[in-house]
Amino acid sequence: MKIAQVSPLFERVPPIGYGGTERIISYLTEELVAQGHEVTLFASGDSLTRARLVAAVDCSMRPQAGDNAWLAYHTIQMDMVAEQAASFDVIHFHNGYLHFPMANAWSTPHVTTLHGRLDLPELQPVFRRFERCPLVAISDSQQRSLPQAGWCGRVHHGLPADLYSFQPKHGNYFVFIGRISPEKRLDRAIEIAQRCGMRLYIGAKVDSVDVPYFNEVIKPLLRDPLVEFVGEVGEREKRELLEHATALLFPIDWPEPFGLVMIEAFCCGTPVIAYRQGSVPEVMEDGVTGFVVTDQEQAVRAAQAVASLDRKRCREVFEQRFTATRMAQNYLQVYRRLMEGDARQHPASGIDWQTGDFDG
Repeated sequence: MKIAQVSPLFERVPPIGYGGTERIISYLTEELVAQGHEVTLFASGDSLTRARLVAAVDCSMRPQAGDNAWLAYHTIQMDMVAEQAASFDVIHFHNGYLHFPMANAWSTPHVTTLHGRLDLPELQPVFRRFERCPLVAISDSQQRSLPQAGWCGRVHHGLPADLYSFQPKHGNYFVFIGRISPEKRLDRAIEIAQRCGMRLYIGAKVDSVDVPYFNEVIKPLLRDPLVEFVGEVGEREKRELLEHATALLFPIDWPEPFGLVMIEAFCCGTPVIAYRQGSVPEVMEDGVTGFVVTDQEQAVRAAQAVASLDRKRCREVFEQRFTATRMAQNYLQVYRRLMEGDARQHPASGIDWQTGDFDG
């Protein structure tokens, strides 16, 4: 199959540090290549891939406040995709909805995976206008935010099986990985660790928009000797933190579309303590891969009990549900349905959430 993968240009593929969308694009692209498909990746020029790389810009361009250069280069990228569209069997977009007006005019089937939150009011008219654009959700929870959109499936994220090593024994610390922003609730994670008397390592980036929040709310909390702020981490540092943690703390306060770091933890055998928000109840198996909680009292009790969970079982759940091989197989079924002209069939309910299998 000749497949185009179209990535945002904000981070390289795969990203050096933070960048869940670009990470998933990389895992999917490399797995499709490994399975023998002819893949073209439209991404920044510093991306690393075994696919054919087509770049609209030399280096990834993490946007800064007031800098609109990203729009110019994404416009160029869309034109580059349009020039080659007829040469592909299917085009898979991962960059929002900039392509909607032109992609519907192409004869080549296309699909868009939406990686972000969809409960924002400005999205409603966009997806009403372009209801014929085929979409894939990354969780049932995400899909429910836009029930009227053109869903053709739901595919959970997956990771290479050898990305992290299973660690049957753990160190004596908790870890928080991701981004420091109000909805991620690092303040809750710090409180949980403090009340348990456990060290907390924080591997997280601070976007420019979140600097005031970091300075006013989080920075004073970092004075506790139990808390160690590592900063934004690359793949090697994240691996070390996750593999040896007693648990990952994921006390979010927003409709999380997926939560990639949860399955990264499972891959190591590390359980997760997460708030019941967004995709958490469908990604987590409460009492197996960690604990799903609704308040700080439950979170603290879960943190005190989490070391009793079977780390091997966490890894087994990962292997059953969240590998890159399974993700690629499920996307290939979506692609085939699109090529057969059967796009708006079998939405999220057509995929077994326990196994990740697409049964359409």
